[in-house]
Amino acid sequence: MNKMLFLIIKTIIIGIIEGVTEWLPVSSTGHLILANEFIKLNVSSDFWKMFEVVIQLGAILAVVVLFFKKLWPFSTKETSFIKHDTLMMWLKIIVACIPAAIVGVLFDDKIDALFYKPIPIALALIIVGIIFIIVENHKPETKISTIKDISFKTAFIIGLAQLVAAIFPGVSRSGATIIGGLLLGVSREISTEFTFFLAVPVMFGASLLKIVKFGFDFTSSEIIVLLIGMITAFIVSIIAIKFLLKYIKHNDFKIFGYYRIILGIIVLLYFILK
Repeated sequence: MNKMLFLIIKTIIIGIIEGVTEWLPVSSTGHLILANEFIKLNVSSDFWKMFEVVIQLGAILAVVVLFFKKLWPFSTKETSFIKHDTLMMWLKIIVACIPAAIVGVLFDDKIDALFYKPIPIALALIIVGIIFIIVENHKPETKISTIKDISFKTAFIIGLAQLVAAIFPGVSRSGATIIGGLLLGVSREISTEFTFFLAVPVMFGASLLKIVKFGFDFTSSEIIVLLIGMITAFIVSIIAIKFLLKYIKHNDFKIFGYYRIILGIIVLLYFILK
């Protein structure tokens, strides 16, 4: 009983880390690797690899709940069953997701084997942190201030930025897509919001892929860990998303760049000297 309670407490801590770092552009993967170093769950390595992806379903559900009206494409009006702008938004999201989806399905195992290691992740944290600071200092003039104004071409290019994050863990999916949006003249608010929406199909797909590869033969303790992790990530994500949307109205992303650089250096030194 004590072991199970301890496992639940550690799962809640990891859920909190996931809920915060999934949406702030600081790399949830990098933070989960550190968490697994110091707060190891008493689970198999195969389950952990699946868990650290599937726990993100809780975070994604927070987006669905908070933005349901914007995401739901069906109208209650008798004159129009489909909301045209919402349908077009979803088509753009699908276009943006195509690059990462193709690479994820074909090369998921190879990417994990090559780059899912502390040193490459630490380097990605530092490099993208530097890029964030440079982009914020020299970003082009804002030309796109609504999701409606994002073209299919712009959506696809943002999707290519997301692909970089899919290949190199530690880049941060939200960080890559936000940077991509800023470089294309998309406002901070819309880059962030579009990033949230992109996460819905991407993470649902990634989670499904991991569950299928793991199999559906869960033990009772594994089911408890998975559910607690997702519920915690959902609750914390609600808070994190609201914070970020409020923060970027009056601030830029440079603070996250500095944070990434500091964290990346700490991770690099820790695993080099370990």
